[in-house]
Amino acid sequence: MQEKVLVLDIDGTLTNSKKEITEATKQGIWNILQHGHKVILASGRPTPGMRKCEEELELKKYGGYLLSFNGARIVECKTGEVVYQRTLPLSIVPGLYEFAKANGCGLITYQGPGVISAFEPDDYVQLEARINGIPIKVVDNFVEYVNFDINKCLMTAPEEIAPELEKQLQEKYSDVASIYRSEPYFIEIMPKDVNKATSLDHMLEGMGLTRENAICCGDGYNDLTMIKYAGLGVAMENAVLPVRSAADYITASNNDDGVGLVVEKFMLA
Repeated sequence: MQEKVLVLDIDGTLTNSKKEITEATKQGIWNILQHGHKVILASGRPTPGMRKCEEELELKKYGGYLLSFNGARIVECKTGEVVYQRTLPLSIVPGLYEFAKANGCGLITYQGPGVISAFEPDDYVQLEARINGIPIKVVDNFVEYVNFDINKCLMTAPEEIAPELEKQLQEKYSDVASIYRSEPYFIEIMPKDVNKATSLDHMLEGMGLTRENAICCGDGYNDLTMIKYAGLGVAMENAVLPVRSAADYITASNNDDGVGLVVEKFMLA
C-alpha cells in the first residue's frame, strides 16, 4: 500500500470528551505506524500541551511530528528538533491588548512550558491551561513583558459575541495575521497565512509526499483548511457544520473511536 500520513487534530478528534485516547484508537494507530505509515498531530495547542498524546502514541519511538499552534511550529518527535516555525510580529501586541481590554476578553500567549496572561484568567483561559496541563502566569504589563518570539496569541470571549469580535479582528489585522476560531470561545491570532493546511503542505513536501498521501481528521473551525486540503478529508460526527460539509467522509464521533474506524477502513483494508 502507498505510504499514507494520518493527520489528527487532538481535542474532539483523537481524544474523547474526557480528553483520553481510547485503547482501541491507540491500537489502530500503533498498527499503521508498524506498517510504515506516518502520524502527524496537528493542533491549536502549544507544543507542551501535545506531549502527553505524543508519549501515549509512542511517536518518539515510531517517528512522527507535532504540528502545534495551528501550524506555526512543527517539531520532529524522534529528535525534538523544531523543523519549521513562524512567528507573529510583536507590533501587533499593543493593539490586541487594547482590543481585549475594551471588550472584556481574555488574552494570552505562550512562553516555555506555560501560559502568559494579560489579565486575571477567565474561565476560558483556565480551560486552555487545564486542557494542556500547563501553568498560568499573570503579568503586570503584558505589552512590555512580551518581547520574545511568539507563535500565536489566543483571545477568549463568550461564544455569543466571539464571532463578531473575530470579524472585527480579521478586518483590523488582515495584513499581518490569520485570525479564526478553534472553539466557539477561542479566537486564534496566528502569523499571516499560517494554518494547518499551509504548514502540512510544507511538511509533506519535505517528506517527499503530496496532499494525496494525507488523511486529515478534525472537528473544529481551525481544522477546515486541512480537511479541504487533504487527499481524504475526514470530519468527526461531532464536528462543526462547516467541517462536516467540507469533508469527503464523516466518521463516528470522538467518543465512538471515530479515528480508529478511519484507520481500519482506509489504512488497513
